[in-house]
Amino acid sequence: MKSLKKTRRIQIIILAFVALAISTGLIGYALKDGINYYRSPTEVLAEPPRSDEVFRMGGLVSDGTLVRGQSETVTFSVTDGAAVVPVSYTGVLPDLFAENQGMIGTGTYVDGTFQATEILAKHDEDYMPKEVIDSLKETGVYVEPTS
Repeated sequence: MKSLKKTRRIQIIILAFVALAISTGLIGYALKDGINYYRSPTEVLAEPPRSDEVFRMGGLVSDGTLVRGQSETVTFSVTDGAAVVPVSYTGVLPDLFAENQGMIGTGTYVDGTFQATEILAKHDEDYMPKEVIDSLKETGVYVEPTS
């Protein structure tokens, strides 16, 4: 016959493992919406994400595509040199946002348009996000800034 002390110890160990499994599941569920993967325009067009998936997309703002002042929504296109994705954004753009400049946006891809909820632009003349530089280098469009 097992002693009461040994039985209690086994119950506590089993309870600890169950609590650990539940807490791991809850942490994973909470982080699900907090992780936004980066995709280049080429990746977005090659394998379109679900319409409810929030992700980050970046590249250069295509020349001649920035339309301001028509409504609250600003539209433009983003390219990585190989593909172009139309973007719509409702809100105030950053001061340094301009055509042929690097940007990263967070949002969803719905009906062929990236609907951005947040837009980040460069913060000085030489800065460009690493992800944008990498995708531009892959397509051969990237040009080193002159100092």
